[in-house]
Amino acid sequence: MMRWFRRRQRSTPTDPADTEVVDPRTPWPQPDGPEAPDVAAREFWRHWAELLPEISAALGEGKVQRVEHRLCELVAALHPDLQFSIERGVHAVYALVLSSREDPAVRPYTDAWIAAAPQPDAMWEYHDSVPAVPDPSEVTINVGEVRVALADVRVAAHVDADAVDVSVHHPLLGELDGSRRETMTFLPLEATLGERLAARWLRRVEVAVSEPANAMTLLEFRTLVTGLGDTGGPHGDGVGVAD
Repeated sequence: MMRWFRRRQRSTPTDPADTEVVDPRTPWPQPDGPEAPDVAAREFWRHWAELLPEISAALGEGKVQRVEHRLCELVAALHPDLQFSIERGVHAVYALVLSSREDPAVRPYTDAWIAAAPQPDAMWEYHDSVPAVPDPSEVTINVGEVRVALADVRVAAHVDADAVDVSVHHPLLGELDGSRRETMTFLPLEATLGERLAARWLRRVEVAVSEPANAMTLLEFRTLVTGLGDTGGPHGDGVGVAD
């Protein structure tokens, strides 16, 4: 529904035509640096409650861009390195998702943010990391002009002590350039595992132009990783080892 956002820093214009139009409304207060996580989290939720009627109206009218700037400012006030999105919820209509991208310096802010969050209701739920999608095989992604169905992704995994090395294959990967190919290598894994589980287990990730031997579907890969627990996997000799 909403792409991932980070607040853009303004630069000094050198030409009047490059001057950015300033929002005439009063911006959210911006501290010189991030406040203590618990203080910043409480301030976030106070401003969120004030802004929520406007957010709900914009979403209802399909005009999310009307509140995009204010949401970016609000999240940046919590911590400038956070990313966020508004997605369809699993149990509610909408989900507000904040992500630290597993940066240890930023993670305390998402921890404090979710701890101070209001109770989910029928309209809103809240996530402090990118959650896994319920069924990645039902997802199709537009990468430029190429439509990539995650149902066709195949993964070969090698479990080594407390990490997993992965080769990712899709029949259309050969049609993508470098940056788009990289996106389509990591995105299916994060969609399958969620941000936290992917960061916990994945070590080396590479592209497999040809389908590897013993490759598995994304749902089979999720079952493998979620079965590893916190002490390393039961298959130290590798499962679905890539050639």
